[in-house]
Amino acid sequence: MENQDTGHKRRVRYKGTHPRYFHEKYKEAQPEKYGETIEKVIRKGSTPAGMHISIMVNEILDVLKIQPGEQGLDATLGYGGHTRAMLERLEGKGHIYALDVDPIEIKKTKERLASQGYDENILTVRQINFAEIDRVAEEAGRFDFVLADLGVSSMQIDNPDRGFSYKVEAPLDLRLDPEHGVSAAERLAELSEEEFIGIMMENADEPYAKQIAREVTKRRKKGQAVKTTSELKNVIEEALNFLPDKERKEAVKKSCARVFQALRIEVNSEFEVLYDFLEKLPEVLNPGARVAILTFHSGEDRLVKKSFRELKRLGVYSEVAEEVIRPSEEECRRNPRAKSTKLRYAIKA
Repeated sequence: MENQDTGHKRRVRYKGTHPRYFHEKYKEAQPEKYGETIEKVIRKGSTPAGMHISIMVNEILDVLKIQPGEQGLDATLGYGGHTRAMLERLEGKGHIYALDVDPIEIKKTKERLASQGYDENILTVRQINFAEIDRVAEEAGRFDFVLADLGVSSMQIDNPDRGFSYKVEAPLDLRLDPEHGVSAAERLAELSEEEFIGIMMENADEPYAKQIAREVTKRRKKGQAVKTTSELKNVIEEALNFLPDKERKEAVKKSCARVFQALRIEVNSEFEVLYDFLEKLPEVLNPGARVAILTFHSGEDRLVKKSFRELKRLGVYSEVAEEVIRPSEEECRRNPRAKSTKLRYAIKA
């Protein structure tokens, strides 16, 4: 008798007691089924693979003061944690528009929120860059509250196929929307040494920018293009080879984080996008509307602070955060990725 294919496939098992690779972490990819495993990972101060732990949720809700019946905008949907918290405050009355450019994660998040009871009657999800909030407002009307979380989601960082992390081998991509634009590898191949230095300095305050750019140029002259995350890490290690042994390991780690950040900002035009968003923001707000923006490095925070203060001076905003709000020590212990977060708010006059 011939074997019949029932269509059932055994789950891929990993060797040893803990999974080593992203694709093996089936428990973390299904948090609704393996809650105990997820909680153990979080208690250890780690973010479960494929998930994103929303930062400063309570502080954001305190700032936004959401009331049932209001209309809001989550400019950066991501994993949807902030969105869900805001939806809960609406108590089934009102509406939220949620935006994201990432075609991979937006589908997952929309399905996840729909399964939790948040369908299109209360939540509209759009794959669009948040710099185009004016287009969204043409459809939706003005908003009573707006949130923009400018951080890269943990799902993007942890997935090696996206090329966001120097810790795993992958194509050097770094695009939030991998279907459009050029990858970081392609951008790096066309930059001059001076341009790359400028990008690293402006986007990440990289102290070894000259040495790293020089090493990239040297390899390029030998026909060795930097195409993967590991190759860029190797470039940085070689560029910092002049440092004493006891300093080098930590310096390489920090420079890798900064250089990857600088290239990510460059290929996604993140400063230009934020500038456009801040410029258009007042026009999509109802009087008395509240805005909360989470930033993760000094360049972003400077742009937000400057915009808020200038628009308050002009009478557009009645109140802005004079000082940044930071996450609690407890939150930083539970989620180390929260440490660099800064929250600023503004209230429309």
